[in-house]
Amino acid sequence: MHLTDQQIAQFHREGWLFLPELFTPGEVALLRREAEDIYRHDRPEVWREKSGAPRTAFAAHLYSEPFRLLGAHPRMIRPIEQVFGEPVYMHQFKINAKSAFTGEVWQWHQDYGTWKRDDGMPEPRAMNIAVFLDEVMPINGPLLLIPRSHTAGDLKAAHDLETTSYPLWTLDNDAVTRLAEAGGIVAATGKPGGMLMFHGNLVHGSAGNITPYPRKIVYLTLNAVSNYIRTPTRPEFIAHRDFAPIVPVADDALQQLAQHLPMAAE
Repeated sequence: MHLTDQQIAQFHREGWLFLPELFTPGEVALLRREAEDIYRHDRPEVWREKSGAPRTAFAAHLYSEPFRLLGAHPRMIRPIEQVFGEPVYMHQFKINAKSAFTGEVWQWHQDYGTWKRDDGMPEPRAMNIAVFLDEVMPINGPLLLIPRSHTAGDLKAAHDLETTSYPLWTLDNDAVTRLAEAGGIVAATGKPGGMLMFHGNLVHGSAGNITPYPRKIVYLTLNAVSNYIRTPTRPEFIAHRDFAPIVPVADDALQQLAQHLPMAAE
């Protein structure tokens, strides 16, 4: 899996790139069922909304074989190595669940703001890669992006510890308004299996989900090996300390696993 020159140029210009249906229905079905099973467990890595509904499951690649394979999948790793020009390691892995009717808001923020302040990451040379496990529609709390906002650099942020169950370094309304007036706002929507990649400084957030349609997304935060974190303050299952470069698995690894687990295939 390699990006074209046009795709790389679009990413640098807009701050994000979406690759539709990069993973097959069988691969997605395997991952979706595994995510739903993980959400049922009571473990430190699984965080919940104030309602009790699952919000996110961290570090699933360390205790789930399907997500271990996804975390080293060449369709996710190779494009980021292209952009950064060097190997990458896993800074964070999470499965976000915007549950039907109860999924809460993710406030406007830049990811690098948290990585810098909480983890001691030197530069925004890390990137989120998101794989859609459900259809993400305009109505079920899609990720909202402000195109070209990554060019504004690292913006002033406040540490919000109260709005939701997940603490976040968030932007104020004036900053979001100014950036939106310049770049607009787009909803990152797509079918299951689509993959979204976006710059660490791209401003984004999402509204709550009041529909009957859940919206599960897997996020890999891939960091350039030379940009490893210096002063982590968060638990290791949130900000990993293993800085070894990811060695990609075979492209058909998920397909092979799905064939051996027939109940995971649709």
